[in-house]
Order: sequence, then C-alpha cells, then structure tokens
Amino acid sequence: MRYGPLTVRDRTGEEIVIRNAEPQDADDLLRYLKVTSAETPFLVREPEEITLTAEEERAFLGKLLASERELMLVACADGRHVGNCSLMRAGPQLRYRHRCSVGIALYREFWGRGIGRLLMEAVLDAARRVGYEQAELEAVSGNVRAIALYESLGFETYGTLPRNMKYKDGSYADNVWMMKRL
Repeated sequence: MRYGPLTVRDRTGEEIVIRNAEPQDADDLLRYLKVTSAETPFLVREPEEITLTAEEERAFLGKLLASERELMLVACADGRHVGNCSLMRAGPQLRYRHRCSVGIALYREFWGRGIGRLLMEAVLDAARRVGYEQAELEAVSGNVRAIALYESLGFETYGTLPRNMKYKDGSYADNVWMMKRL
C-alpha cells in the first residue's frame, strides 16, 4: 500500500520524513533490525536471528507496496532511517478482515522525540482509510514508555500472557495485548 510521504517535525524541531519502505531500503532495514534487537529487550528477536537476505527483504517490501491493506513506513531524519512502523492484516480469513496488527521500533538514540507517535498516527490513519476496524499490538509489560504511548493513542490492554518471552539469561517477560477500535 502506498502512503505519504509526510514531512513533520519531532519534539526537537528536526524535520522527519515518513514514507513507504521501498525495496532499496532493504540493507538499511536489515541493519536496523540487528541493531535495534541488540539495543532493547522489548523486541521479539535476538540479533543473530535476523537471517533474511537483502534479496528476501526486497521481495517482502515489494509485496507490501503491492498490497492493498498492508504497509511498512520508515521515519527518516536528515536522510537517515531512524525507525519504522508496520501495518499487517491479522490473518487471511474473512472473519479477521476487520483486524490489523501494528508493530514499531526506533533506534534507541531517537527514543523520546515523538517519532514513535508520529509513525503510529500515520499507520492508524492508513488502517482506517483501508477499512480496518480494530488495531492490535503486543508489548513487553516492562516497556512502560511504549505502553503509555499506546494508551495515549487509545489502545486498551485486554490481556496478559505471562512468561511470553524467555531471555538468554533465563529470565522471562510478560506481554500485554492491546487493542484500539478504529
């Protein structure tokens, strides 16, 4: 799906461009996945689990651009990719057609600048435009800043999955499941 581009300003006043992820972004996105996975315990993968090739990532991004109801947006500051947000259908079944899931991550150095909010607002706008009625996400229960953002956007917690993730050190994290009616 095509969306934007949008030019907005973050909390620091820096210009942020929000645009579709394009196949030529594949290398940047793969590097981003590895770095952000290492920067935070709040994502589902360890860095070494990022095994996609650039060719596979390009094909995935091309598929999203051709999709009528799925997309990935990237945020760029001064031409540099700083984060992304995705919108995916909940499933291929007709009974799930009203539901979508969203996911977001930013490089740690860009946390707290309002870029996550800008990306989420854009993705939720796109979701409404294509007829989704319900947006869903999951968050590690200890990710209080992200949960506060989601709540401020109208998401509500509707469940918790205890011990959803197990870390290399043997510790666990619960996940909260959140939903927003669009």
